[in-house]
Amino acid sequence: MSGHSKWSSIKHKKAIVDSRRGAQFSKLSRAVTVAAREGGGDPDANAALENAIRKAKEASMPKDNIERAIAKGTGEGGEADALETVLYEGYGPGGVAILVEAVTENRNRTGSDVRHIFSKNGGSLGEPGSVAYLFDKKGVILIDAARYSEDDLLPAVEAGAEDVELDGDVLEVVTEPTDFQQVRRALEQADVSMESAEMAWRPSSLVPLDERDAAKLMALIEKLEDNDDVAAVNANFDIAADILERVAG
Repeated sequence: MSGHSKWSSIKHKKAIVDSRRGAQFSKLSRAVTVAAREGGGDPDANAALENAIRKAKEASMPKDNIERAIAKGTGEGGEADALETVLYEGYGPGGVAILVEAVTENRNRTGSDVRHIFSKNGGSLGEPGSVAYLFDKKGVILIDAARYSEDDLLPAVEAGAEDVELDGDVLEVVTEPTDFQQVRRALEQADVSMESAEMAWRPSSLVPLDERDAAKLMALIEKLEDNDDVAAVNANFDIAADILERVAG
């Protein structure tokens, strides 16, 4: 078992709790702004914006905040002009490959911060292209396997999902980026509740870790995610579920 989906589920639940405390509102707002800037302010015509808005609503972000973030992205505010998305690549404990997605108005500052976090937590920041080839951009939808079976997810397959996998206590639906929105909507129409639904960098191979390296890796990931400019952290680790529960708890 990879543990990757389990970690995704743990991250999602933690992020929602933190967001409801207001800790992640700035990150969610930036994601909405950048999506609106890059694809326009209509969520029906902009899948990235629709997804960013949905995640903001899940975190109980006020409607006014979401509308202001969209306005910034469409040019009604000046802040969006300075924001850009940056992908940092590096290695963590045990040789795990890590992709860090950031949204920043100061690439130099963010790059310096990310490098510092890597170096202080058993990792190293690499050059562009050093680990990105180990990941594919996919739509990833997680569903509680205790509530649903693979048969319940046939609407996702019919809508274009490329794979449905059971990973521990979650079912993972994987899609091509172009099919993500229609697959998610098919599941909604079938009244299937989703733990999370997002675009993510999915590893093509996994690196097994023992408990010692797993604990170090989780500490590094947590430090990266605590940075205000970091939007998401992706890693190709393989950790047994019982170890993952202990080190992530």
